[in-house]
Amino acid sequence: MKFILKYPLAIFLILTFVFFGILQCQTDKKPIVNDLTAVKKEIFKNNVEFLRQTNELITLVSKDAGNKILQEKFQQLRKTYKKMEWAVEYFLPNTARFMNGSALPEIEMEEHTEIEPEGLQVIEEMIYPYEKQNKDELIRILKKLTNKSNTIKANFLVITISKDQVFDALRQQVFRISSLGIAGFDTPISGTFLEEMPFALEGVRWTLEQISTEKSKQKSLKQIVSEIGIANGILKKNSDKNTFDYIHFVPDHLNKISTLLLQFKKEENIPDVEVTSALNKNASTFFSKDAFNPNAFVPGKEYEMSPEKVNLGKQLFSDKILSNSNSRSCATCHIAEKAFTDGLEKSMSLENVALQRNTPSLSYSAFQHGQFWDMRKDDLEGQSSDVITNKEEMHGDMNAIIAKINQDKKYQKDFEKIYKTKNTEVWQLQNVLASYIRSLATFNSDFDDYMRGKSSAMTEKQKKGFNLFVGKAQCAICHFIPLFNGTVPPTFNKTEQEVLGVAENASNRKIDNDLGRGKFHETVAFLQNSFKTPTLRNISKTAPYMHNGGYKTLKEVMDFYNKGGGNGLGLSIKNQTLSDSKLNLTNQEIDEIIDFMSALNDK
Repeated sequence: MKFILKYPLAIFLILTFVFFGILQCQTDKKPIVNDLTAVKKEIFKNNVEFLRQTNELITLVSKDAGNKILQEKFQQLRKTYKKMEWAVEYFLPNTARFMNGSALPEIEMEEHTEIEPEGLQVIEEMIYPYEKQNKDELIRILKKLTNKSNTIKANFLVITISKDQVFDALRQQVFRISSLGIAGFDTPISGTFLEEMPFALEGVRWTLEQISTEKSKQKSLKQIVSEIGIANGILKKNSDKNTFDYIHFVPDHLNKISTLLLQFKKEENIPDVEVTSALNKNASTFFSKDAFNPNAFVPGKEYEMSPEKVNLGKQLFSDKILSNSNSRSCATCHIAEKAFTDGLEKSMSLENVALQRNTPSLSYSAFQHGQFWDMRKDDLEGQSSDVITNKEEMHGDMNAIIAKINQDKKYQKDFEKIYKTKNTEVWQLQNVLASYIRSLATFNSDFDDYMRGKSSAMTEKQKKGFNLFVGKAQCAICHFIPLFNGTVPPTFNKTEQEVLGVAENASNRKIDNDLGRGKFHETVAFLQNSFKTPTLRNISKTAPYMHNGGYKTLKEVMDFYNKGGGNGLGLSIKNQTLSDSKLNLTNQEIDEIIDFMSALNDK
């Protein structure tokens, strides 16, 4: 009472502020943003359980528990992680990398140094099966995992999450499930991914319910909940990776969920997160016609594609003006009918001498971080100038070529129209060539048609082949759906390389001594003899195969993988990243996989 009498003006101002604040809330037409406290609490709850289960595993290993109990407890730990994976991967990607990343070293490019792998995939290798001599090392890796759990707790205590970010994270998770999850990328040894998938989907369902309002509860959310329930029912009926029906599960269930998510977004009036991404924000599935954004892979905004750049690049791609002697164009070695390869075992020099490697396809090369087999160039702009100036390939001089272009009235006019500069510059030539190459990804194969709902687009043999490709043969662990290359979904911000142990050719047992990416990282052991994972789209048009062209047919390639790569053939490759376990595919199964791969040919 004394306060009110003493400070009447202050009280009046406070009441006025409160009144107009309430009025503003009532009249504001913006959508109500749900309280995300419950979402954070669930992340904390799952993380607490994850930490408890990790410590339980440490205790069990310390007490020399048996193989079976360790594997059971480890599977429970992975399932707990799957519940919060959507949040950790999105908000703390660096932490996620060391919690559930590949059991392979990482590389710091600038320092040319290795970072040792850790996390769940490393632990899986150590307990399938568990050997007591690895006890101390296993405990060490588990303790590092507890540190990552503490990192999750510390970060989510201070970071702010918004409804649009949560939705974006959930959408990414559905696409992660539809690619890495369905392939068993993070359980390559145990193969328990189908058992884990319901927990990942339940994490999506529960969180969507927390951020929904009445706008979606009786519409898209209700349908999403139903579809997730149906999908989980199917997963619980059959979790055998070798017999699961992937070819129907992806379009009939996972694609439906991702499509409904866009409807949910519209009903809830959720804005886009303003970040350039490889997957377009309006893509309902991985297989939508315009799902991918090639501009996410360009060096900068001024390099973005346009129809004018593509058309000009196409002209120059076939123009011999780019070579020193005016005798060779890009199209000489990249023939459209052969999916932009040349059909030869190895590229041929200007002197008609075989070079070191096979000509790679340019189809879908837009969606890679790292060009050439050895990934020595970051983007297609760098790739084009590297080939043009290579004395054995085109022996051109970029400045001399630019001088020719500036003397050509038509070319000069076209460049001026696009770039608004009087004289053409080197980067502009690189950019139009790269823009044309980026346009070569058309996504119009029979497989794409099938995934868009045309059930007759693939034969029964091809459908069986896809199920084998994803399941028993484990091809999709390295050739990620839907690009079928080594660019890792769902963010597509990294392209992987592999050490396969490729021989000089399919008929001998002598290792090919090409260092690949290792040539540029001599001190990094795991990169020696490593090569980029190329796309399998249009693969049946691009024979012969491998970086050295030593495998004439897809049958020979499949036989190589079926036997476990170089190590499986007895070549002793110490840093082989490909599993050396035999796949035990029959000849009929190999034929079915090859037939499926023909469904990846663009029309």
